[in-house]
Amino acid sequence: MAYDFDLYVIGAGSGGVRAARFAAGFGAKVAVAESRYLGGTCVNVGCVPKKLLVYGAHFAEDFEQASGFGWSLDEAQFDWATLIANKDHEINRLNGIYRNLLVNSGVTLHEGHAKIVDPHQVEINGERFTARNILIATGGWPQIPEIPGHEHAISSNQAFFLKELPKRVLVVGGGYIAVEFAGIFHGLGAQTTLLYRGELFLRGFDGSVRKHLQEELTKRGMNLQFNADIERIDKQADGSLKVTLKDGRKLEADCVFYATGRRPMLDNLGLENTGVKLDKKGFVEVDELYQTAEPSILALGDVIGRVQLTPVALAEGMAVARRLFKPEQYRAVDYKMIPTAVFSLPNIGTVGLTEEEAREAGHEVQIFESRFRPMKLTLTECQERTLMKLVVDAKTDKVLGCHMVGPDAGEIVQGLAIALKAGATKRDFDETIGVHPTAAEEFVTMRTPVAG
Repeated sequence: MAYDFDLYVIGAGSGGVRAARFAAGFGAKVAVAESRYLGGTCVNVGCVPKKLLVYGAHFAEDFEQASGFGWSLDEAQFDWATLIANKDHEINRLNGIYRNLLVNSGVTLHEGHAKIVDPHQVEINGERFTARNILIATGGWPQIPEIPGHEHAISSNQAFFLKELPKRVLVVGGGYIAVEFAGIFHGLGAQTTLLYRGELFLRGFDGSVRKHLQEELTKRGMNLQFNADIERIDKQADGSLKVTLKDGRKLEADCVFYATGRRPMLDNLGLENTGVKLDKKGFVEVDELYQTAEPSILALGDVIGRVQLTPVALAEGMAVARRLFKPEQYRAVDYKMIPTAVFSLPNIGTVGLTEEEAREAGHEVQIFESRFRPMKLTLTECQERTLMKLVVDAKTDKVLGCHMVGPDAGEIVQGLAIALKAGATKRDFDETIGVHPTAAEEFVTMRTPVAG
């Protein structure tokens, strides 16, 4: 049978666009459908605008520290509307870039909501198209628990478009999105409370990292409320929100921001017309080749719920394109040693195993840790401390994990990720000459283990 397209991609986010562009470059006839915005979550309501807001929030510290270096500043003024307008302008520019990337690659762009009619057919804007393969790359969507008054809360989708900066913000959640937005609101001057139902935020990160960040955020005056959860939200006559906790306490806020998880975006996708199966969490089930239970339908990125990071979706998109249309270049995605950053203030950078994971896996470990006040702060009143940590296998000397909390942690850990991926040992670190004076050199000067 002759198909209209060799590959029909539903979703123009990072993974979908990468798969489409590479497939077209390999000579395939490709179409992409997108119902919202080009670039997906990351470009529009995720990592890109969030990082811009993090940069904005960081200036408060820079102004505060400038006097130690001889700078006299008038009182700084912050305007939320300017930041949001400039952010919007940049996102619009990126949308245009994504459009050009697709069109210039020879990909057909369909703007509208695509629905799968059968294993080889998609309907969009009243038209039907056939495809040898259909790729689901529809990503995730934030969800707010349906407690009484949940309609008064916002998610990350709305946070990027608030008309003004709220005076009092209650951020609910313990993952990286919650921690990052709490830092943004706090840094920009809002009275910020971070509320999490667990013992300590950032579950799954190294224990030292979690505790260190807790200490630093507390030092900065952020109100951290652990073992706490919301019972209901009531809107007051003046527009403010009264938040009742499950332990009976009441808090007041002007904005309640939920960052308590994301669900796969499968609304009205037509999966009931196929043999595609979902796992118990509602994500699309795929095998190691990203094939669903329906052989002609594949899925990747956040919608499969593996590692929900933009660079991972990009790698998966490339793997799918190569396997289908350039099999001699196919390489499976390696999910080990994926570096990541949390753009909290201060930042977190991490790659490899946590201390807890290494011990659970049966490794006999040596732990190297350093906590110090960065050189930049020595002329200021700021008492912030940086944490650097290496998790080492005592028997093989191999570095299993690398963790950092401090300025530019993501930038530093990206380089170290290459070393860990290549199998670097602690001796390799020790024999590497440091760049002086930098914070990064601490990773190659830690000599004495703190625990084993």
